[in-house]
Amino acid sequence: MSTILILIVYGISLGMLYFLLASGLSLIFGLMNVLNLAHGSLFMWGAYLSFTIYKYTNSFILGLLGGAVIVAILGAIFEKFLIKPLKGKHMYQLLMTFGLIYILDEIVKMVWGTKVMVAPKPDWLNGSIDLGSNVLPYYRLFIIIAGIIVFIGVTLLLKKTKLGMIIRAGIERPHMVRAIGINVDKVFTFTFALGAAMAGLGGAVAAPFLSLYPTIGVEQIFYALIVVVIGGIGNFSGSIAAGLLVGIVQSIIGYFVPELYMLSAILIMIVTLIAKPAGLLSKGAKA
Repeated sequence: MSTILILIVYGISLGMLYFLLASGLSLIFGLMNVLNLAHGSLFMWGAYLSFTIYKYTNSFILGLLGGAVIVAILGAIFEKFLIKPLKGKHMYQLLMTFGLIYILDEIVKMVWGTKVMVAPKPDWLNGSIDLGSNVLPYYRLFIIIAGIIVFIGVTLLLKKTKLGMIIRAGIERPHMVRAIGINVDKVFTFTFALGAAMAGLGGAVAAPFLSLYPTIGVEQIFYALIVVVIGGIGNFSGSIAAGLLVGIVQSIIGYFVPELYMLSAILIMIVTLIAKPAGLLSKGAKA
């Protein structure tokens, strides 16, 4: 396989990782109009929790699911006791999530320390496919598959299920939903928990791919915001297109001109804002 083709495959895996990171943020912001700056910290917690669960249970899948579930519970608690009391006060909500970054990061330092840690891969994902002059690690394929599963699952949840219709109706017509006896507050809490679970799962999947350190969440929220802006703020479907675009471009640029690796993502965002301010897949409405 040629170098360009393998770089594209690598870029797809990186793009799926960006999607896993940004999808929960897009869901929360798009449906609840809450910009959760602590999303990166929830991503970090998912990584550390999955690493710890895998370490003590020797089950990689249990680590992935456990990290996502625990972070989902944290998300539900944050929404119910910290975000909900500030409903409608978006600046205060923004500041609240900003403060959560420091709290969550400091707890990580207290529990896991400040040293860089490497999360191991399970044996069944530790090999690679020999492509002659190049190799394709199994774990990169796993990231791609995980991203596809999350995208299909959440899309079906939002568009094809009664729960998804309730979530969307609860955001767009909360008074009407309340009038027919549905508890909108519970819908909001579930939505925030689901978005947090995506962040936790993203961190869990990324743990063996990235090193673990207390500032990883702050660094990754930068890319999450870029992907959400490129894909269209609140456009869940746009997040996967934006993630793939950024991942592929960064993979190719990073190979030939490493100095432009981070700048390339910013340039894509700037060009998108000029050409299509509402996002790549925008058609005048949210996905």
